[in-house]
Amino acid sequence: MPYQDINVRLSDADLEEIKQAIDTIQNKISFRITLSQEERKRLYKMGDKRIAFVQNSFNVAQSNRNILPPSFDLEAYANDYRLAANLNELLMRLNQLTEEVDDTLMAVGSEAMSSSLTVYEYVKTAAKKTPGLKTIAEQLGSLFKAIRSKPAKPVTNDSEPLS
Repeated sequence: MPYQDINVRLSDADLEEIKQAIDTIQNKISFRITLSQEERKRLYKMGDKRIAFVQNSFNVAQSNRNILPPSFDLEAYANDYRLAANLNELLMRLNQLTEEVDDTLMAVGSEAMSSSLTVYEYVKTAAKKTPGLKTIAEQLGSLFKAIRSKPAKPVTNDSEPLS
């Protein structure tokens, strides 16, 4: 949907429901792990280009069990294959949702910042004639100045689909 002014209130009940849904996802994927950078480098990657290889290998293994040694755990292989496919699908959907939430946050944050700058300008003007606003105008000014003087942090996204 093209960007337009966002004027929505997320109710406390809806926010709580969303948090519970995220908790449910985390509980259902209770086996999730965290890999170090070194572990990430060492592991085989099953990206879009290798999915066909894995799928065909899995089909061959299921159709020709007699060529596999008894020590080969076909059931574990099947579990890994299916779980990888399921998690890949979930990750794509979650990445899309994350991107949409991030874009919405950026837009609504920009709107809030723009309105805050307008308020700041009104406060600066009113501080010349309204008692008690000079200190507030100075505080807002120092906060805004501190924001503008901070260097931008590089954005990184470590959550990528299997590739």
